Amino acid sequence: MSHFSRRFLAVAMLGALALAGCSKGASTNADDMTMGDPKAKVEMVEYASASCSHCARFNNEVFPAFKAKYIDTGKVHYTLKEFLTPPQELAAAGFLTARCAGKDKYFSVLDAIFKAQNEMFQTGDMRGVLLRIAQSSGMTEQQFNACITDEAALKALNARVEKAAKDAKITGTPTFFINGKQVASGEVSLEQLDTAVAAANAAAK
Repeated sequence: MSHFSRRFLAVAMLGALALAGCSKGASTNADDMTMGDPKAKVEMVEYASASCSHCARFNNEVFPAFKAKYIDTGKVHYTLKEFLTPPQELAAAGFLTARCAGKDKYFSVLDAIFKAQNEMFQTGDMRGVLLRIAQSSGMTEQQFNACITDEAALKALNARVEKAAKDAKITGTPTFFINGKQVASGEVSLEQLDTAVAAANAAAK
């Protein structure tokens, strides 16, 4: 196992320990990455992992239409909560890379990681693909190396995972909450989310 893998595996193991004893619910905090109008009547929280194939499928096939229909129109405020799933080193490195790119580029970098996920799985070249994505966002190789080995950032990532884990009993990713109520886990369709958003809007009136 490479030094790269050992470092992020240790981070992931620490994060996984936090999953026990969670309480139900979902809340947001200043460290979460968000999209849309924070004053929207509907809040959707997604627990996701950069290494989760179901999360990648949602990002690539469902989220674009959901974003255009609800987030871009100000109807839904969206929050992503970071989780670590196998391979944990990829999940950790992916999230750190997205954050190092800057808050304004976070979601575009994460989108690129999801779209390149199969390539990383097939080639095993996680570092090379992540470096390419980092460079496309304006980072140098030196900045990328510093990013994924930043001990303070690794500690902060674990803290975010632990904090998120206390909000809900998550058994897998992606898991979706709308206005504090879990509405789906795993594969989800736009139609399912349409129904959940409509119900949340009706309840908010």
